[in-house]
Amino acid sequence: MDWKSKRVRAIIDSALAEDKAANDVTTALTVPPRLRATGTIIAKQACIVSGLGCIPIFFEAFAKMSATPPGRFEIISHPEIFDGVRVKKGQQLAVIRHNAAAILSCERVILNLMQRMSGIATITDEYVKAIAKTKAKTRILDTRKTIPGLRVLDKYAVVCGGGVNHRLNLQDGILIKNNHISLGGGLPAALAAALKGRKTGQMVQVEVRSQQELDEAIAGGAESILLDNMTPAAVKKAVKQIRASLPAIPIEASGNMNLKTVPAYAAAGVDFISVGALTHSAVAVDLSMRITVDQSTF
Repeated sequence: MDWKSKRVRAIIDSALAEDKAANDVTTALTVPPRLRATGTIIAKQACIVSGLGCIPIFFEAFAKMSATPPGRFEIISHPEIFDGVRVKKGQQLAVIRHNAAAILSCERVILNLMQRMSGIATITDEYVKAIAKTKAKTRILDTRKTIPGLRVLDKYAVVCGGGVNHRLNLQDGILIKNNHISLGGGLPAALAAALKGRKTGQMVQVEVRSQQELDEAIAGGAESILLDNMTPAAVKKAVKQIRASLPAIPIEASGNMNLKTVPAYAAAGVDFISVGALTHSAVAVDLSMRITVDQSTF
């Protein structure tokens, strides 16, 4: 993750602006402006960590917004604590040494972002473990069902949890879904048009929901097939048919996946299982920040 990219910086700037962090009236009226403090981020539950890199970027952005520069800061974390690692309840994720007002004003936005990202990483890890029991080589995929504006962070969190990113946006690849099929004159016509008009390097994937659509996708030379809302038994049968005709193409399953059902789909032989719940239904993990007066000479 390039935490200094313009896209990420825009997200962080927006979060601080939304909270009016540079105009924190409570802190301004109650905390001495030159007081220094130590903020310790603590995991209040076991989880997979994601988002540690946002901490210094928040303080850099806050400094540019502040009328009075808050001064130097230091972020300290144990070498064994990094994005993608599992931590136990009560473990320290990072220690921040900075101007007290700066820490207080940025506390909530930092925790909000890290809680969501760690929640996505944690649920992704649960799905990865669920299919690992089958010994299949299936991978867990994310979708575009992300919070608007936060996609780059949502998808990074999926990777932290052991998942794989699908398309980042609509330009990344061609996925012919049911609405494209109905509006594009049927599956054969839509597939032929996509194969003819695509740019070099763009794979053409087709979503199929029935035996007829599967037959048409295979006959039309689809380069990847997504089996949508099929039972595990139907998926297993479809995989066998696809492998017989197009042995090298990736096969994906999707549709109302959950932790109880994904093992059966993995056992059916698909390469990927896409799970919208990774990002649209992830529960934020519980993190807190303990702030105390910094007695050091930093």
